[in-house]
Amino acid sequence: MEYTINVNGRLLSLSKPVVMGILNATPDSFYAASRVQTEEAVMARARQILDEGAEIIDVGACSTRPGGEVATEQEEMRRMRTALAAIRKVAPEAVVSVDTFRPEVARMAIDEFGAGIINDVSEGEDPAMFPLVAGKGVAYILMSLKPNLHDMLIAMAREVQQLRDLGQKDIILDPGFGFGKTMEENFALLREMDKMQVMDLPLLVGISRKRMIHQTLGITPDEALNGTTVLNTISLMKGASILRVHDVKEAVQAVKLFNHLNP
Repeated sequence: MEYTINVNGRLLSLSKPVVMGILNATPDSFYAASRVQTEEAVMARARQILDEGAEIIDVGACSTRPGGEVATEQEEMRRMRTALAAIRKVAPEAVVSVDTFRPEVARMAIDEFGAGIINDVSEGEDPAMFPLVAGKGVAYILMSLKPNLHDMLIAMAREVQQLRDLGQKDIILDPGFGFGKTMEENFALLREMDKMQVMDLPLLVGISRKRMIHQTLGITPDEALNGTTVLNTISLMKGASILRVHDVKEAVQAVKLFNHLNP
């Protein structure tokens, strides 16, 4: 599919899959090696993400791992502002996505640091989020908490229309692996994910080191890189336009091999 999204006045092509590198400005994200909190650590991680070939840096400041404690809005805002300031010091032109379900955190990231993508893990739960992103003209990642493809497509069709009615142009769909789904439902969704192309919108897959990998294999998240690469490759074959990952270099390599298979 010849997808493009407008990010801060620049067109980012998704006609070939791209990689989004995860930067967790949190003390408690499920994969410990992804956590960065000091300014120096954030800058180093941002440089690594870009040097290894990612097109997008996705910044999270409030862990959404199952069973985790949700940071207050004030604390999320503080962490996010610190991380974005550090990123802009080393990568002022980088495409930055902000992983948040709070409209005011999204507003701050857009207004103060030029975030070009809002990655909302709440399925637009806060009624202020849709008008905010549409009004700001940023790209929006709509994630689904629905447990099966049938319900997901019905809900997404409705939500995409709501966004379109508000003037939202750039929408990316995320099936939400690991959110509101059992292990079996995650794999059933991956099996059928190519059917989501009926929406005619780019797809993001965030499956990196998640429980459906490490629990299935009886290993830890630290040992789940190989399994992540396998499922990322399957995701590419099922139509993913963006891979959201902890391990950028390996995902970029998977994309390069996939592109040689599909010139």
